[in-house]
Amino acid sequence: MSKLKKAALWTALLALVLKVSGFVRESIVAKQFGASAETDGYFLAFGFITLVVAMISTGFNNVFLPMYTKSRAANPNHDDRNANALLNWTMILFVFVSLFGWFFAEWFVPLMYPDMLPETEPYAVQITQTFFAFITMIALSGLLDSYLQSRRIFVPSQLAKLLATFMSALFAILFSDVWGIYSLVYGFVAGTVMGVIIQVVALARSDYKWQPVFHMEKTFAKAFLVLIIPSLLNSVVGQVNLFVNRAFASGTEAAAVTYLNNSSLIVSIPNAIYATTLAAIIFTLMSEQTEQLAKFKDTVFRGMEISLVTLLPIAIGLLVVGDAVVSFIYERGKFTAVDAEKTYIALLLYLPIIVFQGMQLILSKSMYSRGKTAVVFRISVTTIGINFLMNWLLVDKYGYPALAISASVVSVYYFVVSMIVVYKDLGMAELKRVGRMSARVVGPAIVMGLVVWGAKVVLHAGDWYSLIELAVLVPIGVVVYVPMIRLFYREGFNRFVGLLRRG
Repeated sequence: MSKLKKAALWTALLALVLKVSGFVRESIVAKQFGASAETDGYFLAFGFITLVVAMISTGFNNVFLPMYTKSRAANPNHDDRNANALLNWTMILFVFVSLFGWFFAEWFVPLMYPDMLPETEPYAVQITQTFFAFITMIALSGLLDSYLQSRRIFVPSQLAKLLATFMSALFAILFSDVWGIYSLVYGFVAGTVMGVIIQVVALARSDYKWQPVFHMEKTFAKAFLVLIIPSLLNSVVGQVNLFVNRAFASGTEAAAVTYLNNSSLIVSIPNAIYATTLAAIIFTLMSEQTEQLAKFKDTVFRGMEISLVTLLPIAIGLLVVGDAVVSFIYERGKFTAVDAEKTYIALLLYLPIIVFQGMQLILSKSMYSRGKTAVVFRISVTTIGINFLMNWLLVDKYGYPALAISASVVSVYYFVVSMIVVYKDLGMAELKRVGRMSARVVGPAIVMGLVVWGAKVVLHAGDWYSLIELAVLVPIGVVVYVPMIRLFYREGFNRFVGLLRRG
């Protein structure tokens, strides 16, 4: 466990560096290209990459990791033939996906975004073609992440993600005058290739031995196919909602896709750090504890506890200082104050996602670890209809902000239904345990928000330069929240501090 906790701290640190690098990249994009048809086209095309990443990191991982972990535990001396065959077949599949994307992008991109503005379409199509040319390598990086997780190796995958982001930013700085918005694409591809090399080396240094085999045991292949189909469909649901939102946004006003993307990026930061570090480790533990119900319940509770204790104050903090965050990251160069204001409006409407998506992630992981992929799919697929209906009803009247509202409503719905399903299985006692914990965390978070808001008003911090405002108000929030959570929820505070110390 101490080794696992140390890995959690290292990966949390790298995830934080990754997100800081993401800020740098987005700041460069905002400065160099502003909010324009170019940036809208880039973000529309990048949606296909996030789709592939979601399918691998969520769909594939949620089935492969529990199965492979159990297989290794049952037969420590096996030769990884099943894992090798699965990897090889998946790579062949993505070669065909790559070819399809390259040759047919001009057909399916306008089909996916029928209301796309004419000036945006050329960028969306051509960038999509470029991404698909290298999508096999992008998929391989996600697959290697799952194989490394099975050996409790987390750091190389974080380094791989960091390189993709860093190189994208670096290429934008060095080559934007030559390649324009395409410099981001070439940098992302270069960083991905470098990351794959690091992951391959790390996996080779473990006990994993790659073999050019394609035959799997029938029982393993059958079980995997039965589980992977609903898992992949479930992983695609979120991306389908994203495509729906971007399709609606692309027909509202110029740069609407960019405003939504930039605000959702800020909202995604806490969950991205959490999902790639603590949640990944918690999922590994849950996969190992499915036959030990008491330990499994406790691990699920710890995941819910860490989620709420860390994510709720972040959401409330952004409610108060989100305008300064948007201004600091984006407002420079071609990205104007008007663009920053429109991004901030979307950010406020996205805030519920931070808390509810983070906690729902633990609930989904608990169901995946017990092989309930079909249950997760049945829950998540209904979000497509809800999201589409809300967008259709609201977007004409309220414009792009309606899309952020829809996303938040969907996240609350997904969380509530998942809670009902999971705790029907784990028992009412566990649900009451989570309820008691939540009641003791909400109070300190609200007090913190009120104090920071009061300080902002009294000090007229809203008139300051954004970085100075954040440098003053964020520490005030930390100084208020930490003692309050220690006072009202001492055992949870001690568990979290103990995790850090033992790590």
